[in-house]
Amino acid sequence: MSATIYYGLSGLTSEELAEIMPVWQALADDERRRIIRFMVDVGEVNFDLDYVEFGNAALQDPDAEVREAAIELLFDDMSIEHMDRLLELAQWDEAPSVRAAAVGALGRFILAGEYEEIPASAATRAEEVAISLWSNDSEDVDVRRRALEAIANSSHEIVPEAIEEAYQSFETRMRVSALFAMGRTNDRMWSEYVMRELNSDDPEMRYEAARAAGELSLRKAVQSLIRLASGSDREIAEVAIWSLGEIGGEQAKRALSMLAQQAEQAEDDELVEAVEDALASAELVDVVAFDDEDFDEDDF
Repeated sequence: MSATIYYGLSGLTSEELAEIMPVWQALADDERRRIIRFMVDVGEVNFDLDYVEFGNAALQDPDAEVREAAIELLFDDMSIEHMDRLLELAQWDEAPSVRAAAVGALGRFILAGEYEEIPASAATRAEEVAISLWSNDSEDVDVRRRALEAIANSSHEIVPEAIEEAYQSFETRMRVSALFAMGRTNDRMWSEYVMRELNSDDPEMRYEAARAAGELSLRKAVQSLIRLASGSDREIAEVAIWSLGEIGGEQAKRALSMLAQQAEQAEDDELVEAVEDALASAELVDVVAFDDEDFDEDDF
């Protein structure tokens, strides 16, 4: 795709957007989907691009896939105005996939509220909508699971019960989200579940367990993570490598050093970079002074 398109759609003024929209709307659905997905991919590697104006317009596109991609395109927009648009989409959009994407995106606003980076009143509105969608048993399962992932960023009292309910679900997608949510809580009360699922037969469960182990800094998971990092599933290996970096310790660093050598021998530049980043994180973890209470005895 021509660079003119994705650069030309960056930093639009309202006047420029008004000129472009008739052309955009005349495109076939498949073409609009292709262009906006490409914009999402480009925006992930080029942080100078600004798609706010275009993305906001795309949130009103008649095609659900375009609206869903627009939510992803606006990932960095932390304005309250954008949060309000997400609240509307999460509750009222006709497409479950869009509602799911919107409530999932509300998670970062809930987290920002926990860190007092946005007004408490705004974070509370996001939290209340996410809890309402999670609590609605008749809601689409993907909407409910993304709502669970969003509220896992919150200190709300409903979170532990919600995670437990999701983990006990017969719906695999819900169980996967329960593991994701466990990691987001930063609470080692979930360590037993995470350790168990590192050996799951389901690759999605292993992936989320590996990530949660890193988020929870579970040192007792290091041996299992080393095994996953050396496995044939690339995505699981990469998240296991990341988690080893988050946990740190001599065993993790030795394993990462060996993985770096193997990646270099295989001339796998992407993996080399991932392992080097993890090693840097592990070194940082090890120089930070922790109080004794920061780790449970079972983590060693």
